[in-house]
Amino acid sequence: MNVNASAQDAETRMASLVNDWADDKEAFRVPWGKAMMWIFLVSDTFIFGSFLIGYMTVRMSSTEPWPLASEVFALTIFGVELPLILIAIMTFILISSSGTMAMAVNYGYRRERKKTAMLMLLTAVLGASFVGMQAFEWTKLIVEEGIRPWGNPLGAAQFGATFFMITGFHGLHVSAGVIYLLVVAIRVLKGRYEQQGKYEIVEIAGLYWHFVDLVWVFIFALFYLW
Repeated sequence: MNVNASAQDAETRMASLVNDWADDKEAFRVPWGKAMMWIFLVSDTFIFGSFLIGYMTVRMSSTEPWPLASEVFALTIFGVELPLILIAIMTFILISSSGTMAMAVNYGYRRERKKTAMLMLLTAVLGASFVGMQAFEWTKLIVEEGIRPWGNPLGAAQFGATFFMITGFHGLHVSAGVIYLLVVAIRVLKGRYEQQGKYEIVEIAGLYWHFVDLVWVFIFALFYLW
């Protein structure tokens, strides 16, 4: 009896699994869009993780001195050299954008269309500001410091390769996220999701944006504080 009951339970679970994946709407009671975003973010975590582990390995095994972040990323304002001031502003902007995105998701589920769209647009503006500052940072390093992906006059040659690869890959994610947020915000403003009765897309966009912000925290700690 126990064997038959176990077999029936297994068949029931399998039938439930098949139904979840065959209805083209939800998997394991999670909307398809959210499930696919989680899968994408997990795969992206492995990529960023591999990059950061590679960076740490190269840095610890380098025989040449590694450039000091407080000197390389310093800005001179009114004759005063301020270490990491630009990076601090960039980090503040990106963390603030997580707050505006969380508020957008909250208002989305309340079906307050205009507030949701405006907060998403504000998040996109903050993200674009971050990318602009990163472009300024790259320009300074390349033009003024002479740092290249294949060389570095300030110390270990691997510094340029790892820095431009990892921050560039992250910057690409932020740029894609800005475009993504703009598209969703415009559709929200036009009432497209109001007609469908679903605002999950706002939460899905929020998952992506929070992931990008979280990755920056690790990059900030390893590149600029270590």
